[in-house]
Order: sequence, then structure tokens, then C-alpha cells
Amino acid sequence: MKFRIAIIGAGNVAWHLAPALEEAGHEITEVYARTSEAAKEVTKRLYTTEPKLDLDFSESRAEIFILAIKDDTVAEVADSIILPEGSILVHTSGTLPLEILSYSSASFTGIFYPLQSFTAGQKMDLSEVPFLIESSDQEVLQKLKKMAKSISNQCFIVRSKDRKAIHVAAVFASNFSNHMIRISEEIMQRQGLDFEMMKPLIVETISKSLQIGAKKAQTGPAIREDYETLEDHFRFLNFNPELAEIYRLISQDIIDS
Repeated sequence: MKFRIAIIGAGNVAWHLAPALEEAGHEITEVYARTSEAAKEVTKRLYTTEPKLDLDFSESRAEIFILAIKDDTVAEVADSIILPEGSILVHTSGTLPLEILSYSSASFTGIFYPLQSFTAGQKMDLSEVPFLIESSDQEVLQKLKKMAKSISNQCFIVRSKDRKAIHVAAVFASNFSNHMIRISEEIMQRQGLDFEMMKPLIVETISKSLQIGAKKAQTGPAIREDYETLEDHFRFLNFNPELAEIYRLISQDIIDS
């Protein structure tokens, strides 16, 4: 089953999702953004889709409308968008509930959340990206499942409260771990050292955590309760009290676990 789809948004998720859906055989009818320049960043990756600069979709041929926008704009856009009869409106947020779409003009609503970190310009194979879907309507749920399965091997029906837990876990696994790598990079740069030497360690750490589990894979002075080394590291981090506090909190959590 192929769908006619409109994308509302032109950020990281839209940049990846729109071409993947088109490649799977779906028609992307429109891409909405607040500026034509932003919309064209997505439409230039598609065959015939035109940018759209207003939220009046009353004459659109699309059946499914995907809100691929920032969480704090979903409610406003959902309430403002004008949709045709029989339309399905979904958002791609990991944390917002289905109910946030309740006051939209859509006939049906749902959630189409890709559990992945997206960066525009960095190409990605979506075939292994888990898609978490939800709808109160069974027919809509089946359509979302078919749409997800057309671009990915992994599709899960997940309730809003469970999706929020997944999103929190994802923040720890992805966002926080990436931030730790950035801190590592800054420490190396401060000393005039090449960050390249850290890359094999990072790759091995992630690989081992996935293979044997993070608890078994944990190493370092905190898990050994090597307080002498920990104190030495605290002193080194005196140049940045905030980093020293992050180091202390995480080390203590490792010890407590």
C-alpha cells in the first residue's frame, strides 16, 4: 500500500524521512516550512515536491500529514493546520502524547516516532531504525504500520507513557553519551592533544556494552573504587568546577550501582 504524504517541517527528521518515504514508493505531495529556503533543503532531495509556506492543506491530495517539527511547536501547528476530510495527522515526537493532536482539524491522529538521532546532511539507512507508532483507531494504526514497514524492518506499537520512558532512556543512551564525548574532546584540545587517539576506545566501549551489557562492561576508577585516582582527577578538573561536579556525580553513581 502506497500513501500520499505531506511533510510539515524541514528539520533533521524531515530531511531524512521524506526521501526515505519517497524511495519506498510513497508520494510526498508537499513540504511545509516557514521559509522557502528551509523547505527547499528538503524538496531538493525529492523528485517533484513543491515547498509550501502556509498551513492551509484543505485542497491537498495527501492522506497522511506528518508533523516533523520541534516538540514545543507541535500543539500550535496542530491547532492551526487546516486539513481535508479523512486526513490522518501524526507527530514524530518521542515524548509528546497522542492527545496533543486532539484539537486539530484531522479526522484521525497518530504517532510515528523514529527512535534515532538525526542530523541533516548526514545520510542514514533507515531500514534498521525502530519506528514507534500509536493511534486510537485500528485502521489508522495498520496504515502507520505499513508506512513504517515500507522503510524499516522494525516497527513497534507503543503507548504514550511507554514511549516517554523509551525517550528518556534514549536521551541517556544517545544525547548524554554524545555530550560526554564532546567533553572528552574539549579536554584533549585544551591540552593540545589529538582526539583521534580516543576513537578506538569509544568504539570498543560501545561495542562491548552492546555485546555483554553495560553493567558487565563498566571499567575505570569509579567501579574499582580507586579513590586516589578519583581525587587526582578532581584536582585536574579544577579549571572547570562544572566538569568536576559532573565527574563527581557520575563517578558516585557508578560506585553506588
